[in-house]
Amino acid sequence: MQGTNILPIFAPDKQSATHCSSSGGGQGGAKKKENMNIENAKSQMRKGMLEYCVLLLLNHRPSYASDIIQQLKQAELLVVEGTLYPLLTRLKNDGLLVYQWQESTQGPPRKYYALSEVGEKCLEDLNTAWSELSNTVNYLKEL
Repeated sequence: MQGTNILPIFAPDKQSATHCSSSGGGQGGAKKKENMNIENAKSQMRKGMLEYCVLLLLNHRPSYASDIIQQLKQAELLVVEGTLYPLLTRLKNDGLLVYQWQESTQGPPRKYYALSEVGEKCLEDLNTAWSELSNTVNYLKEL
C-alpha cells in the first residue's frame, strides 16, 4: 500500500500539550506556538493510524460507518463522517474492502463494510509493521 504511514495513535488530551510546553524563555507566544506544533504532531499521528484502525475493526466483523465511528470513539480516536467516508471509499477502490447493503429496522438500508481477501493480507502486513514500529519506539524510550 503506497503512501500508508504507520504511526502510534494518541488519544487527544490537554495534559500532553502542557507537558510539552517550553520551560522558559519568557515569551508566551513561543510557548503557545510550541503547543500548537505538539497538537499538530499528535493529529498527524492519529491520521496516520486511522486506516490501520479501521482495518482492525473490520477484521472482527462487518460494520457500517456510524458503527465504525462509535467504535473508534470508544477507543478515544475521534473521527467525523467527513473523514471516514472518503477513507472507506478509497479502501474499497483499492480493493481492501467490500460492502453489502443490509436492511435496517431504523431507517434506510445500511452499507456494511468488510475486509476483502486483499484487505486481510494488507492487515497482516500492517500488523507486522506495527509490531516492528512499536518495538522500535519502546526500545528508544528505554534508552
